[in-house]
Amino acid sequence: MKGRKLYSMVFGAALVLLTPAAAMAEKLVISNWDGYMPKDMAEKFKAATGIDLEIAVHATNEEIMGKVTASGGEGFDVLFVSSPFAEALNNLGLVQPIDHSKVPNLANLYPEATQLKHDPGNVFSVPYTWGTTGLCYRSDLVKGTPESWNDLLKPAEELKGKITMLSTDRWLMAAGFLANGMSVNTTEQADLDKVRDQLIETKRQLLAFDDTTFYSKLVSGEASLVQAWDGWCNYGIAEKPEIKYVIPKEGSDLWVDAIVVTKASKNPEAAHKFIDFVLNAENGKWVVENIMYKSPNKAGMEAVDKAMLTQYPNMAITPADLLKFEQLRDLGAGMKAFSRTVSEIMAAK
Repeated sequence: MKGRKLYSMVFGAALVLLTPAAAMAEKLVISNWDGYMPKDMAEKFKAATGIDLEIAVHATNEEIMGKVTASGGEGFDVLFVSSPFAEALNNLGLVQPIDHSKVPNLANLYPEATQLKHDPGNVFSVPYTWGTTGLCYRSDLVKGTPESWNDLLKPAEELKGKITMLSTDRWLMAAGFLANGMSVNTTEQADLDKVRDQLIETKRQLLAFDDTTFYSKLVSGEASLVQAWDGWCNYGIAEKPEIKYVIPKEGSDLWVDAIVVTKASKNPEAAHKFIDFVLNAENGKWVVENIMYKSPNKAGMEAVDKAMLTQYPNMAITPADLLKFEQLRDLGAGMKAFSRTVSEIMAAK
């Protein structure tokens, strides 16, 4: 703390002295992906609680992970991150336990959302969205229905140059792991080498690595078949009904985006109020209708118009079926070899 200056506020005849820490007590700093919660979230949360929100935006998990590990989390109260990163932050001692007594809206979650492998019982994280990764394709441009990850990794002649893959490390490698019957959390060097060689060959058949505009490429017809997160495929389906989504026969990863409270938070009480607010049914419904991802918020999902589940069939997968897929986990010491392998794929000609 810089100095010991006291701030004064007069309420009638009473003089109340506040230290700088107390003066800032009713403000939270949140870091989230752009567009991942309602634009008026800060306004609504302040109206409900009197607490100000300062919302920072991170583009990737890696970006916010770098900031938090470098600073020890100072300057942030609440983070939205994918579950392997939530797990890693917990393993580094950079997040604090969730006090369930202060988050009554945890009752809105599906029971399955309390059984996630990275954090059984929601000890240090609260799930916000969840879903699958699969194949998104133009049914009018692809012969038959793609049914295997190898339809993407070993494309038919007419699909070469018309396919895209995700470049984000964990999902890029997961496609290769699943195609070969491996765990999505593989760190064995022999397995990494096998998948590396296959993905380098696939890379030569790609239109592009694309994490953000692949659905637009499907809409325009520039691409015919892409690796996609289910919600992002829904963006394409909204524009062109010929776009379909399928989970390959080898399966999918179960991805989860979660909320954590930093160990360095100066106002954990308010942070818990924020998490509770996010978990109300209205916000859970907003997630589905606007991000177009499935929500682990049962109350929110049940409030969604059922016609949406018909238009976007991947929305209707049950929580029990989601949990049949392997969840991405923190790789710990194995991350070094994993990252090296991804670098070799990206560098290959």
